[in-house]
Amino acid sequence: MSEGTDGAGARPKTYRLALRPQGATLALAAGMPLQDVLFEHGVEFPCGGKGVCRGCRVRVIEGRLPESAEDQRLLTRADLDAGWRLACRARIESDLTLELAQWEAAILSDHGAIRFRPREGWGVAIDLGTTTMVAQLLDLQTAETLAVRAALNPQAQQGADVMSRVQHGLTREGRAQLTEMVRGRLGQMIAKMAKDSGGGHRLTEVVIVGNTVMHHLFGGLPVDALARYPFESDRLELLRFESRELGWDLASNAAVDFLPCLGGFVGSDILAGILATGLDEGDQARVLVDLGTNGEIVVGDGSGLLCASTAAGPAFEGARIAMGMRAATGAIAEVKADGGRLAARVLGGGAARGICGSGLVDAAAAGLELGWIQPSGRLAGGRTEMPILAPVKLTQGDLRELQLAKGAIAAGLRLLLAQRRISPARIRQVHLAGAFGNYISRRSARRIGLLDFPLEQMTPAGNTALHGAKIALFAAREDREFPALRRRIRHVRLSADPAFEEQYVECMAFP
Repeated sequence: MSEGTDGAGARPKTYRLALRPQGATLALAAGMPLQDVLFEHGVEFPCGGKGVCRGCRVRVIEGRLPESAEDQRLLTRADLDAGWRLACRARIESDLTLELAQWEAAILSDHGAIRFRPREGWGVAIDLGTTTMVAQLLDLQTAETLAVRAALNPQAQQGADVMSRVQHGLTREGRAQLTEMVRGRLGQMIAKMAKDSGGGHRLTEVVIVGNTVMHHLFGGLPVDALARYPFESDRLELLRFESRELGWDLASNAAVDFLPCLGGFVGSDILAGILATGLDEGDQARVLVDLGTNGEIVVGDGSGLLCASTAAGPAFEGARIAMGMRAATGAIAEVKADGGRLAARVLGGGAARGICGSGLVDAAAAGLELGWIQPSGRLAGGRTEMPILAPVKLTQGDLRELQLAKGAIAAGLRLLLAQRRISPARIRQVHLAGAFGNYISRRSARRIGLLDFPLEQMTPAGNTALHGAKIALFAAREDREFPALRRRIRHVRLSADPAFEEQYVECMAFP
């Protein structure tokens, strides 16, 4: 029930917002933007609320949301008549009931064993990702995991990919907002774990890893250098704080270390991945690939390592895909060709409402097998779209986004192997890091030319960033710059290599 506001001193008018199927009911001030409240309830804002991507659609069940100019431009008349609106363009002006999709995204934690030297106290290891963040509380005496917490990165309200965050952080106010968002959420997660475990006073150390943008924004560092060519920052160092400096309400003033980055857009999450996989150990040729908005690649053969990042774009995370979404309830996560048709698996087992990255790669592979997609990437037989499972379908633009993403990864791999003088036949193991790397079909990835390695050589490696952060947590604090390891790693700026563009164009085609 709304409350009146007429008359001096009257309370501000509020409206009731009911969310389905979650069952949550909120009281909101009149005129409040829906974007400010719906992110926490599973609504995605891939473009940062700029009204250009359709990723934040919600359906009006009861009440009224007027059509905005962006609604009319991006949604069909049938969608509008059915009550669909862009949440980023809407403000609450009446009691309202909206249909949302629950957020049940799989967040990859880590439970792998590590070698450690026991010592007193508790520690927290954190993988600060662009989309999600996960933290583990460990007993430093036994390496036992005492608690785990995971959450969406609240910065995603300003855009799904790192470059959206960089653009938002170019102003002093924008950067301060993003820094406060991520520090605040991590502080809440750590405090809750420590309190629930009954020994917050024992917490002594926190180690965080993340990509270069997360490193800069957490540290409150300017991101201007990451917004323009050559996309290199001179602030890649280990960041050190005390928890009180960060405004964290902890029983102890724990020491906080954000591990150093390796160069450009290759962050400390990749340094942690090298620690987790032991990529710098032995003399066999091995590869680490972290597939995401920025695809990071490391190639090593015992005599040294090369690392690079490629601007793969957010296609692997479902963004910029017409019906793309994260790997959450309702997402098509698996597609197979079956008797001349497509068979699809939907997360949660209910109706399909979109397609996530693994489903996109599968669908392209299946479309190639059925002859519905040409090696050029064009839809065959006069098709303008490729139905997957009603109402989800792929467009020609979706396939183009996939080609751009997979072409960047494949070209980067080729160049690093060539610079290291390693033939693909010499590669003994390809570690696939991160959530997408763990859920993607290796067969489909090979079929579309994303990863051109024998299936038996490609191994899901789990959350290598978190596992490496735990290894660093048990290292002596004075050793967390890892100087010897970093001297063995050379960062390669692919955009400066004249051969990259040629390889990129060649790798965009499907095999």
